[in-house]
Amino acid sequence: MSPAYPPFIWHNGAIKPWAEATVHVMAHALHYGSSVFEGIRCYDTPSGPAIFRLTDHMKRLRLSAKVYDIAMPYTVEQLKAASREVIRANGLRNAYLRPIVFRGLGGFGLGADCPTEVAVAAWEWGPYLGAGVLETGIDACVSSWQRPAPNTIPTGAKAGGNYLSGQLIAREARRLGFGEGVALTVDGLLSEGAGENLFLVLDGRLHTPPVRAGILPGITRDTLITLARSDGIEVIECGLPRETLYFADEVFLCGTAAEITPVRAVDGRPVGEGRPGPLTRRLQALFFGLFDGRSEDRWGWLEPA
Repeated sequence: MSPAYPPFIWHNGAIKPWAEATVHVMAHALHYGSSVFEGIRCYDTPSGPAIFRLTDHMKRLRLSAKVYDIAMPYTVEQLKAASREVIRANGLRNAYLRPIVFRGLGGFGLGADCPTEVAVAAWEWGPYLGAGVLETGIDACVSSWQRPAPNTIPTGAKAGGNYLSGQLIAREARRLGFGEGVALTVDGLLSEGAGENLFLVLDGRLHTPPVRAGILPGITRDTLITLARSDGIEVIECGLPRETLYFADEVFLCGTAAEITPVRAVDGRPVGEGRPGPLTRRLQALFFGLFDGRSEDRWGWLEPA
């Protein structure tokens, strides 16, 4: 079944019909991966549609472009305005937003100077890893593909080219019958999922791999660390060997698209009792409570759409 595309998109400064937002086949980004992007969610809250951590996402977008020396023609405020504009143009209340910045048609070499193109799309998108997974969890596997070593490509930038690694991990997992793959670092420690950060619960404490483990320091990851600590849950960022996945009482993946997805088994071994555990459920309640009014937004994370 073909996806139902929204009618409008924001592209290079203006709202236009979705079908008119085209790119030349010789665009630099298509050949060399010279793009940076964000994933952002808008939730329909009791106070109306609100975009979650919009400012933080747009700041990271600009920083990612800076890392790759991609000229950024729009300010954070202009990008935020574009996000609101495309949500309203499409009449959305719950939405996933995809801002993308990329080198367009210009020179043909790796270091060529090319014009920058910018787009912001918005559409309705349910749980990234499938219907019902937030409640029941997924089965995951440890991937045969490792994440890049430090000082090879900057994993702290959310760049399109970085996600070639994620594609290998995700497609291998699907081929083997798993919902998602978990990647290791070059020294065999836990890194992250194909497109999600990783958390484990060990003896009531929340553990997550550190930035040096080749991860993207996710905004959802930061949100959960903040929510957990504010709720009295100890959070430890440290190197974790593979076997901690099998020792863990609970495991979950998180990200803007995946939100908080429990992992019920790894490599065929049940995690805990083989179902989402109490600490995972508590963090889901704190997180989704931000959008239905159960949790106080003490950090100003919700920005009106």
